[in-house]
Amino acid sequence: MANDKDFERIALSLPGTEARPHVDRTAYRVRRIYATLAPDRLSANLMYGPSDQKRFCGSKPEAFSAVPNKWGEKGATTVLLAAVSEAELREALECAWELHQ
Repeated sequence: MANDKDFERIALSLPGTEARPHVDRTAYRVRRIYATLAPDRLSANLMYGPSDQKRFCGSKPEAFSAVPNKWGEKGATTVLLAAVSEAELREALECAWELHQ
């Protein structure tokens, strides 16, 4: 299963990505933020559109869930890192990254 080190390695391997502090999280961005790593480093938020959110949450609901606020209504999605494989995490990050280039 994936962990915070996998998350950082994959995110930073995506072209143009940089990591910066963002409130209490670490944000990963190209033109805009596409992912944030939680302070406890056990989960991350991925910035999708509603259709991608629905796809990821529907395919693995034990790992992906909508953020429970207005951001979630717009597609922001939480992933529990230990509940996904490295390959699933890469797919999830690449999808968010592609939307924010």
